[in-house]
Amino acid sequence: MNQTPHIQAGIESILFIAGEPVTLKKLATILRVTEKKVTEELELLATRYEKDPTSGLKLVFHKEAVILTTKPEQAALIELLTKETLQASLTKTQLEVLAIVAYRGPVSKPEIEAIRGVNCSFTLRNLLMRELIEREGNPSNLRGFVYTLSTQFLMTLGIASISELPDYSKLREDEKLTQALASTLTDITSSHES
Repeated sequence: MNQTPHIQAGIESILFIAGEPVTLKKLATILRVTEKKVTEELELLATRYEKDPTSGLKLVFHKEAVILTTKPEQAALIELLTKETLQASLTKTQLEVLAIVAYRGPVSKPEIEAIRGVNCSFTLRNLLMRELIEREGNPSNLRGFVYTLSTQFLMTLGIASISELPDYSKLREDEKLTQALASTLTDITSSHES
């Protein structure tokens, strides 16, 4: 079996970019190691974080998945950052992701990334914190999520329904985008299976 020389570094990178819980099985698949090896390395990493006073990170395990988060003692700093982030105007990237969620939702993170062509974990987290979007279980992938506009967002815009957005019907059913998205997702799925 192909051994990754720095499994812990790989785990950290994956969890940092994901920004949400990642299953042990998915980590094992990406890193090309066994789930047992992933579990061993996660335990070592968790212990290292716990014992290192210079690290503000910790791992949280829940239902065969793990997420990288910050230690409770960093809460005041995180709160300052969050408050500043929430009070700032929406960036172009955030507006793009919000538009995708509005017109294509419920939409998964891989679908958003297929449309935008870049990772959007941080942006989704920010929009969730601002309560502009909501995350719920994905009915077609029990380990994933889909994103929709929040009631708060609709209230902020002063509309009663998503269908009141400009050109909603036309953009929601755009055939070229639907075909491009289906093609990209097929390519992504195929590359993960091989």
